[in-house]
Amino acid sequence: MAKVSTRELFDAALKGGYAVGAFNVNNMEIIQGIVEAAAEEKAPLILQISKGARSYARHNYLMHLIEAALEQYDLPIAVHLDHGDSFELCKACIDGGFTSVMIDGSHLPFAENVKLIRQVVDYAHPRGVPVEAELGRLAGIEEHVSVSDRDAIYTNPREAKEFVEQSGADSLAVAIGTSHGAYKFKSTPQLDFARLAEIEKALPGYPLVLHGASSVPREFVELCNKYGGQLPGAQGVPEEMITRASKTNVCKINIDTDLRLAMTAAIRKVFSEVPAEFDPRKYLSPARDAIREMVRHKLHVLGCAGKA
Repeated sequence: MAKVSTRELFDAALKGGYAVGAFNVNNMEIIQGIVEAAAEEKAPLILQISKGARSYARHNYLMHLIEAALEQYDLPIAVHLDHGDSFELCKACIDGGFTSVMIDGSHLPFAENVKLIRQVVDYAHPRGVPVEAELGRLAGIEEHVSVSDRDAIYTNPREAKEFVEQSGADSLAVAIGTSHGAYKFKSTPQLDFARLAEIEKALPGYPLVLHGASSVPREFVELCNKYGGQLPGAQGVPEEMITRASKTNVCKINIDTDLRLAMTAAIRKVFSEVPAEFDPRKYLSPARDAIREMVRHKLHVLGCAGKA
């Protein structure tokens, strides 16, 4: 199947009451594990490439790997830029075959954020590419995005409608308590579902996005720590909260940390149990398997299994 736009994935998700998983990719094994899981579960899919991933693996390599997956599996797959930080980066990704981009101006004042999004929208829309924006700021660290708890700002429902109307963005990443990284909550996990409902009321039928929504599975944290990792107190968004959010207008849920944990735990296990091993195939194969099984489970949490 050819690449698809997030616009059509979101239309189906809003009608069907589920969210599409947006999984960050960095190399062949991660792409294979995610796509194999989606194929087994017959789920639509968004593969996200961040600025850092694009720099690390190179744009063309990642795009050709995704094209190989599209040749092998009959799946609707969107290719999305995660946390684009400039018009130039968004333009390069649009010109290079991405079917969706995010321009993150959440660190800017309202008017400057709108201006930056508008610039990207004016280039993307004539080329059939939808644009994701962000209003509010998530705490945590993800590559070049670093926001302290003190500087985190929840999305203001009263501003959301004006923001979307002025910017022309096709979807909106909202801040309701999720955060980037493996340490999302210092105490009892809480998401502001009342705020989410107010945003939905202000933007009826409009696609919303949750960043920083990995659940940080306890099994992978424990496995990492067992084999030499140092992730004390790592905690993610409980899966029941992710499922609850997926039944609202949140139709895209970003997952990156869980992929890293699954992969790292599997590799650490091989290195610890077979210290003489130096064949990358022998430790990357179980890492790919761990990603596949984790993603298969996550697709059911999101409610998108069987929706391809």
